[in-house]
Amino acid sequence: MLTRKQHELLLFIHERIRDTGVSPSFDEMKGALNLASKSGVHRLITALEERGFIRRLAHRARALEVIKLPEDAVRGAQKTEQVEDTRNVVRPDFQRKTVDEPGSDASVDIPILGRIAAGVPIAAIQHETDRLPVPADMIQGGEHFALEVKGDSMIEAGILDGDLVLIKKAQSAENGTIVVALVDDEEATLKRLRKKGGSIALEAANPEYETRIFGPERVKVQGTLVGLIRKYH
Repeated sequence: MLTRKQHELLLFIHERIRDTGVSPSFDEMKGALNLASKSGVHRLITALEERGFIRRLAHRARALEVIKLPEDAVRGAQKTEQVEDTRNVVRPDFQRKTVDEPGSDASVDIPILGRIAAGVPIAAIQHETDRLPVPADMIQGGEHFALEVKGDSMIEAGILDGDLVLIKKAQSAENGTIVVALVDDEEATLKRLRKKGGSIALEAANPEYETRIFGPERVKVQGTLVGLIRKYH
């Protein structure tokens, strides 16, 4: 038997993973449940884990997996936790088709442009290293590319070392968007963009990393995050 808050948090985590492929951050969970602090989120997660509804993924800080849902939630939604929504998660076994096939679930090849730092910035976007097939409905409109994530500074946003992030090319982004940012024309990094007065902050999603603040002339947006692919071993 779950408390109301435990029930709300479990459904919020389940729906976020279903819709985006990644678990919500502690800040997002705190805001969704109108809790005063992250400690309340910790207590709820621990209770759900002890009751066998979720588990924390080993070696992946604050990454969660929903194991089961309450019976009333399953009946009401007419689905179980195994139902997959592939709008934002690329499955490794989809059949590649061309976009010209009517009625097909088409895939499109996009370039992989090397690695992107989610930590200390590394060399800027590199030349094409490979091609990646992704469902066409993930990348509608605009030009896209993929980058391999190096580092752990975005783990609370569900982005882990070794993930492939799908990026839509853009030169600007809304406040709070996760972007590929080019610093001083030589360092590229994956961070959340925050505009603060006349400055730009590149914010990590890991408390071990400091937010870096720059003048607007030092930061150029290269693209915005639209999805990710993760390989499980």
